[in-house]
Amino acid sequence: MYKKILKPIFFLFPPETIHHFVFSFLKMACIIPGVQFIIRKNFTITNDRLKVNVMGIDFPNPVGLAAGLDKDAVLFDELGCLGFGFIEIGTVTPVAQPGNPKPRMFRLPDDEALINRMGFNNGGAKAATQRLRKRRTNIIIGGNIGKNKTTPNEGAIDDYEKCFRELYDVVDYFVVNVSSPNTPNLRELQEKEPLTKILRKLQEINGELFKTGNRKPETVNSKPILLKIAPDLTNEQLDDIVEIVLETKLDGIVATNTTISREKLLRRSPDSFGQTSNLKLETMGAGGLSGKPLAKRSTEIIKYLSEKAKGRFCIIGVGGIHSPEDAIEKLKAGASLIQIYTGFIYEGPGLIKRINKAILKT
Repeated sequence: MYKKILKPIFFLFPPETIHHFVFSFLKMACIIPGVQFIIRKNFTITNDRLKVNVMGIDFPNPVGLAAGLDKDAVLFDELGCLGFGFIEIGTVTPVAQPGNPKPRMFRLPDDEALINRMGFNNGGAKAATQRLRKRRTNIIIGGNIGKNKTTPNEGAIDDYEKCFRELYDVVDYFVVNVSSPNTPNLRELQEKEPLTKILRKLQEINGELFKTGNRKPETVNSKPILLKIAPDLTNEQLDDIVEIVLETKLDGIVATNTTISREKLLRRSPDSFGQTSNLKLETMGAGGLSGKPLAKRSTEIIKYLSEKAKGRFCIIGVGGIHSPEDAIEKLKAGASLIQIYTGFIYEGPGLIKRINKAILKT
């Protein structure tokens, strides 16, 4: 139903327009008594064989929603009814910001891909925290944090600290985002020296808040922290990342963010008027590419990191998962958990159930 009826209608409208419409519709529908139960009944698989313990957290299944869809933590409970094992909100910044000028998200249907240059548009960490405090379900929440656009890289460490402190009591794990291509100079923070400083500081705060905070009695560890990396890194840069992760005792890596490369594109994705050309792709401009063209590189990085990690940290695999086979490939490459985003847009919510069914068959 989704691919034959809903998606063709959705794709008639600009991506951000339909995003807000679907979010509003799902939010309102789930207010009606019984609707969440019906959604959960149709999309969720509950099976002990799907459960995984990663980073000391018990996940009901390994399929999560990647950051970027629920940036402001407004629909996590409702999205959890679709069968996700966890939801990652954000990227959240200390202060609200509008993001980059519109249009800033584009579909490439032939490639089953998206290009976005959203620019961390969000309502700020405090607003997200207030909504997360009203969590009605036990869905596991990850907090993806970043810096504000106007904050120079020299002051980035303060932005990450503010987000970390603000969200600490309302998320189950953190992801440090220094790899988005849509905030000027952000990727420079992936360099060894600035990245090590940021991660060391967050671990220091992590220990401090764990000792003084109001934690659950069963909690024996501080909050897990992961690093989200770009797919455009060389193997030498990946080696540096592994060294930093081990040195700062991070819990894992999210591999990968969107790519700035356009090499794998078919370059003939039509717009609503049927126009196809390389020029159209060029007019979309800069931004991060996600979806099927990213699948191979993302899996290569997961495999490389897994061989280097030797079980010392976990890997969340994300990038180009559009089918159960894509998901299994990521898990076999060494991912402990996986996340979907663009595949969710193109394949619909049924993808989560299909992936979990496939996992049960392996």
